Amino acid sequence: MSETSQLMRKLHELAQNLWWSWRPEIRSIFRELDPEVWSAVYHNPVALLHRLDDESVARRVSSLEMQTRIDQAHRRLSEYLRGGDGWGAVHASALLARPVAYFSAEFGLHHSIPVYSGGLGVLAGDHLKSLSDLGVPVVGIGLLYHQGYVHQLIDAAGDQKDHYEPVDSGLLPISPVQGADALPVRVAVELPGRIVQLRIWRVAVGRCTLLLLDARDDENTEEDRSLTDRLYGGDTETRIQQEVLLGVGGCRALQSIGIHPSVLHLNEGHSAFALLEWAHQIAAHQGLSAKEALREVAAMSVFTTHTPVEAGHDRFDPSLAARYLEPLFPALGLSPEELVALGLEKPAEAGSLFCPTALALQLTRRANGVSALHGRVSRKMWHHLYPNKTEEEVPIGHITNGVHVRTWISTAMHELLVRHLSADWTEKMAHRDLWERIEEVPDAELWEVHQVLKGRMVEFVRGRLSDRRHREALPDPEQPPLGAETLTLGFARRFATYKRANLLLTEPDRLARLVGDPARPLQIIFAGKAHPRDAAGKELVRMVSQLENDPRFAGRVVLVENYSMHVARQLVQGVDVWVNTPRRPNEACGTSGQKCILNGVLNLSILDGWWAEGYDGANGFAIGHGENHHDPKIQDARDAESLYQVLEQQVIPLYYQRDDENLPRAWIQRVKRAIHTMAWRFNADRMVRDYVEECYLPAAGGATCRMPGR
Repeated sequence: MSETSQLMRKLHELAQNLWWSWRPEIRSIFRELDPEVWSAVYHNPVALLHRLDDESVARRVSSLEMQTRIDQAHRRLSEYLRGGDGWGAVHASALLARPVAYFSAEFGLHHSIPVYSGGLGVLAGDHLKSLSDLGVPVVGIGLLYHQGYVHQLIDAAGDQKDHYEPVDSGLLPISPVQGADALPVRVAVELPGRIVQLRIWRVAVGRCTLLLLDARDDENTEEDRSLTDRLYGGDTETRIQQEVLLGVGGCRALQSIGIHPSVLHLNEGHSAFALLEWAHQIAAHQGLSAKEALREVAAMSVFTTHTPVEAGHDRFDPSLAARYLEPLFPALGLSPEELVALGLEKPAEAGSLFCPTALALQLTRRANGVSALHGRVSRKMWHHLYPNKTEEEVPIGHITNGVHVRTWISTAMHELLVRHLSADWTEKMAHRDLWERIEEVPDAELWEVHQVLKGRMVEFVRGRLSDRRHREALPDPEQPPLGAETLTLGFARRFATYKRANLLLTEPDRLARLVGDPARPLQIIFAGKAHPRDAAGKELVRMVSQLENDPRFAGRVVLVENYSMHVARQLVQGVDVWVNTPRRPNEACGTSGQKCILNGVLNLSILDGWWAEGYDGANGFAIGHGENHHDPKIQDARDAESLYQVLEQQVIPLYYQRDDENLPRAWIQRVKRAIHTMAWRFNADRMVRDYVEECYLPAAGGATCRMPGR
C-alpha cells in the first residue's frame, strides 16, 4: 500500500467514528486540510474528504508537516476503541455480554448529522458519548431523517421561513449494515394493508454503536419512503407510523444483527411500541402468555420522561392506534382493544386517548424524570395511572440530566483546566474534591480566556448577521453590531411560548435604558426556532427579530437564525450570562445552562429544572423565589419584574465593578464558585453512572427499582 493510500485510510477511519466530534485535535486536522471546504461542508470530515482528491490531501499534509499528528490521532482512536479497563468494565460488567438498547426519536451528535431538533436529541447524543467514554456497552436506535429538522430562515420582515434541505447519506459518517452475503440488512414492519422495509445504517459513536432506520427502500411506495424524511413532520398519522417504525423496527433491527440487549431504555414516549414488540418476541420464543411476557419486559425496561408540558406528549385516537397495533403482535394473543387499553391515558374515563407515554409508564418498572422538580411534577401529572397509590408513591423517580463536557467545553478552557487541575481532569470530573483547585486559578488568566472566547463569539455572530443581510438584500449597519467589551446576555432555545423569550421585552423603554446606558451598556443575543406549526412561537421569533430595526436596540439586540449545535457551542462559550425564563415548572431540566458552567459563563434563570438544584445564592443569579401563581399573567408579570431588578441591581453592577487592573474580581469569584459547586454534578458522566447503578444493573438482573423516593 502506498504512503498516500495509508494516509487516506487513516483519515477515512478517523472520519467514520464520531469520536472526532468531541476531540478538537482531530477536528483541527480536517480543518487544516482545507479551511474553506471544511466550513462549506458544515465541519463534516466525510464530506470534506469526498470533496478533496487524494493527491492534494497528501501534498497539504506534507507541506504542513501533519503526518505525525494524523498517526497519533489514529493510534489514540485505536487505543480508545480497545480500552477495556474503564469504569464500565469494573462497575457494569453485567452489561458487557448483553448491552443496553437506547431508543430515541432524535440524536444530537453533531450539527452535520441533522437527526435532532433540540434538547431531547442533544441529551441523547451526550448520553451516548458519555457511555462511550465510561466504557458502558450500549446500542442506540433511531431514525435516519433525510430532510432532518426544519432549517430556519429569517426574512427581511423578521418572519421565520421554514426550509428543508435534503441530506446525502453518502456524505455522512454512517455505513450500511450488511449481512454475511454483503447485502444490506433490512427488516420488515407491518403497517395497515402493507409491509414497510427498513434499511439499517450504523454510526460509530466512540465505543458505542447507533443504528438508524431508513424507509427509503426501493420496495416501499413513495409515500412510505417519505416516512423517514422529516423529524416531527407530517400529521398525526405520520407521527404514529414513525413511532411504530422506531419501536417495532428498532427491536427487529437488533434481532436481525444478533444483538440481545439486557436492558431497554426508552428516551421519551416516541419509542413505546418497542415494549410491545419485545414482549411479542419473548412470547413467541418462550411460549409465554401476554401477561407473563409483558411482566418480563417491564422488569428489563427503563423509561425517561422529558416534559411536564401536556402538549409535549403524543396522543392518538384509540381507533387509529388499534388500526396500527392489530397487525403487529399476534403472538401476544391480545385483541386490538386490549392492546390499546394498555396505553389509555385515563383508563377509567370514556373517550380516553391512547398515549405512548402512558403505555411506557404502564409497561416499565423503572421510570424517571430528568430533575428533582420534574420527578415531583411527573408523579403529580401521571398519578391517575396509579389509583391505588398516593402521589408520593407513584413509581417515577428522577435522575438529573448532565452534559457531555468534552463536546461543549472550549479548547481554551480545557487547556486552562489541564494546567491548573490535572492533565486527566476529564476522567475525574465527577469527583467533587477535584474542583476545589479552581479557586487557585489566577483571576487574570481565567478572565483573559473568557474574553478571547467572547471575542470569537462576537465575530461569529456578526458573520451570521452579515450573511442574512446579504441574502435579504438589507443595508449594512452604520457600525458593526455587538461589542466585545459589553455585558452580553444569551438566550437560545426552542421558541415555545412557555419558555417566554419575550419576558425580557415586556418593558421596552426600561430595556432600552439598560441597552443604551453609555457607562454600563447591555446587549442580548437570541437564537432559536419555532416548530413549523407553532404560530405563537413564530410570532415570538418575529417580535425579537424586529427589534433589530428599532433604533433603540439596533446592534444591541440580535437574533441568530437557524439555531443548531454549532451555534449553541459558540454562544455557551462566549456570552457572559445565560438567560433562561421558562414558566415554572415547565422546564423539565434545561441543560443549555449546564453547558455554560465550565466555559466561565454565569446563569440567570428561573428556579426550574436543574437550576432549582444547582443555585446556591452565590454561583449565579435567580429570577424569583421558586413560587408559582395560579394565574399565568400574574406570574409572568412578577417574573419579568424580578428579571429586571436582578439585572439592574446585581448583574450589571457586578460585571462593571472593576479594580485597578480592569478586572471584575467579584464577578470572577462568582464564576469560580459556579465551577466549584456545579461542574462535578451537572455532567453526563455523573448522569450515566446514576443510570447504570440505579436503573441498568437492576434491570439487567430483574431487581426491584430503587429510584422512587430518592
